[in-house]
Amino acid sequence: QVQLVESGGGLVQAGGSLRLSCAASGRTSSTYAMGWFRQAPGKEREFVAAINWSGDFTNFVESVKGRFTISRDNAKNTVSLQMNSLKPEDTAVYYCAAGANVVRRPMYSPLTYDYWGQGTQVTVSS
Repeated sequence: QVQLVESGGGLVQAGGSLRLSCAASGRTSSTYAMGWFRQAPGKEREFVAAINWSGDFTNFVESVKGRFTISRDNAKNTVSLQMNSLKPEDTAVYYCAAGANVVRRPMYSPLTYDYWGQGTQVTVSS
């Protein structure tokens, strides 16, 4: 129904920056809440950032506050995650997620989201 494709991952040294993008296709809607999650080897998937449909609400996990920015372009069906001042602990596979109905549901929970991308690898070297 909805396909999400992440891009922009790669290898970067600590202190560097990467910009991840998520392109949505299929039965897309600008009303979807969008989120970014990440999963490192041996760890569970964790919430990174989210943005509501209008872009006036964003949320971040404490560890990335002040370093990451989430934005969306509804006209282009894309959401981006700008990652600055990257740290080795940011190394993970990053997943884009879309939720069609997130009212009264926590945006930090993976269960809130209906669609997921395949992930893009981000590796931050020391």
